[in-house]
Amino acid sequence: MAVDDRDETPDERADRNWNDLLQELRVSQTGVQLLAGFLATLPFQSRFTDLDAFQRGWYVGLLALAFATVGVTLAPVAIHRRVFRAGVKEELVSAGHRLTVAALGMIAVLLGGIVFLVVDVVYDRAAASWSAAGAVAVLAGLLVVLPARVARR
Repeated sequence: MAVDDRDETPDERADRNWNDLLQELRVSQTGVQLLAGFLATLPFQSRFTDLDAFQRGWYVGLLALAFATVGVTLAPVAIHRRVFRAGVKEELVSAGHRLTVAALGMIAVLLGGIVFLVVDVVYDRAAASWSAAGAVAVLAGLLVVLPARVARR
């Protein structure tokens, strides 16, 4: 059970929450943008033509997911630009929170998908399936279970 004994106004709390959210977004945006950029360069590599039709389709899906994830992580900033000085900081923080939670889910799916593609290319589809399932399980533990346990304390 959280006890908040800060002496701050609702506006000060919203400002603090927005700043906390921005710090979190900076970390995730950088990683997602690097992943998206990396994925965008893959077709220009010589081995890309060795991918089978399934792998190329999977790759295109990952590329679309990566760019959608970049968009979701940038959306809170775009909303802020639109409502700047409109006196709706609490609504901004709420929308930013929801978008950040969605982005974390998208990042987990993206990473699992990347693990699948890489292991599929290096080994085979069965190993890729097991590896991706393991990666998603680890990410679910880190991004869902661990925060829930910390929140209960």
